[in-house]
This record gives sequence, structure tokens and C-alpha cells, in this order.
Amino acid sequence: MDQTRDFDFQNGEILLIDKPRGWSSFDVVRKLKKGVNAKIGHAGTLDPLASGLMILATGPFTKRISEFQDMTKEYTGTFYLGATTASFDRETEPENLLDISGIIEKGIIDAAKTFVGKILQVPPAFSALKIDGKRSYQLARKGQAPEMKARELEVLEFEITRIELPLVYFRVVCSKGTYIRSLAHDFGKLLGVGAYLHDLCRTKIGDFKLEDAWQADELAKHIINTPKHKEADADIS
Repeated sequence: MDQTRDFDFQNGEILLIDKPRGWSSFDVVRKLKKGVNAKIGHAGTLDPLASGLMILATGPFTKRISEFQDMTKEYTGTFYLGATTASFDRETEPENLLDISGIIEKGIIDAAKTFVGKILQVPPAFSALKIDGKRSYQLARKGQAPEMKARELEVLEFEITRIELPLVYFRVVCSKGTYIRSLAHDFGKLLGVGAYLHDLCRTKIGDFKLEDAWQADELAKHIINTPKHKEADADIS
């Protein structure tokens, strides 16, 4: 990122942000919205427990959001083998604990290969998908988990990068609409021991890379200290 750049949010900017773990995607937008002082939106939600690359667009560039959402995504992270959770990640408590002593490296690598290509995937009940006008996770947290329908998507690459049981480290490149939490759940089911998503980081969206992204706090400070922002504050006062 260019630490000296003076942004022109009104005429449109594309902002790359490294979302920290624990923040919602809305938290990122809210952090920058006041300083941007223009229409702003983001291209693809990341769960609060996930970290990594988000694309924000301002002004007329918000019309390009669907273009960014359609791009392939790359993720890295870890699966935890030997248990499942209702949310398919660490949001809910582990259950269905199983022995993983019979799991071998070849079995893990072979399992990953079966998910490459076009597959059918059922989204997690704890997701932002709307069911009869309500977010699915709102129903799930009330114990009213809706029935989720399988959708076709494509996993272009699924690489096991390290194995330190019960953790399995991975890198996945996939089409839009892919839930890595569901991939973790299905991966554990295939191995017969259960699994849930332990950590997740989005590293690429199309050709946009995480290493080129701003920290939200740093960008917010940078915006406040730019000449245009100071002039705008002076005009208001």
C-alpha cells in the first residue's frame, strides 16, 4: 500500500483491508465510513472468527462490487479433526468427540483430492444466508436451524500444507459461494472422525493479495491525516 497516497473517495476508490480476527465485516466498514465520507460497501463477508482480505469500494466504484464477489478466492487455515460443532467452526462447543489415532497422512491427502472440481455443498446453518427474510444464523442461534439446500460450486485447488494432528493445515482456491466451514465438516465426515474449522484467513480475491492490504486502524488514521480530509474538517468548522 502507498502510505503517502491521498485518496479520492467521492470519485471512487478500491480499498484492500486485512480484517482482524474478532471483527465483523460491518465493523471494518463502520471503522472507515466516517473518514471516507462517501458511499462505501464491501465485496464479500468474512465471518468474525476469520481474518484476511476484504475489498471495499467507494463512490461510483461500489457498482463493481458484484464483479469482485464473482472472483475466485484463496484461503489458508486449519481443520480440527476428531470433533464437530453445530456452527462448523469454533463459534460453538465441540461435540461428537472421536478417536483419530487411526488417521494417517495419506488418508488426509487423498481426502482433500476428492473435493477438487465441481461439488455440491450444503451451507452451514450458522451463515448469513436469508431464509424467509431472516438470517440463517439468527434462527440457528435460537435452536431453529433451517434446512439448507445443497449448491454447486467449484474447488480449484485443495492443498494440505502441514499435518500436526488434531490440526490439519490447508490452502484452498475456490469459486464464490464456497463455505470453508462446510468444507471442513464434509472433510471430517469423509475421514469418519468429524472436523470443524479451527482458523481461517482469506489470502487472495482474484489477483488482489492480502500482503497489499491495509490494517483498518492504520488506514483510518491515514485518511484523517491526509490534506483533503483536513481541509474538509476545516471547511466544516
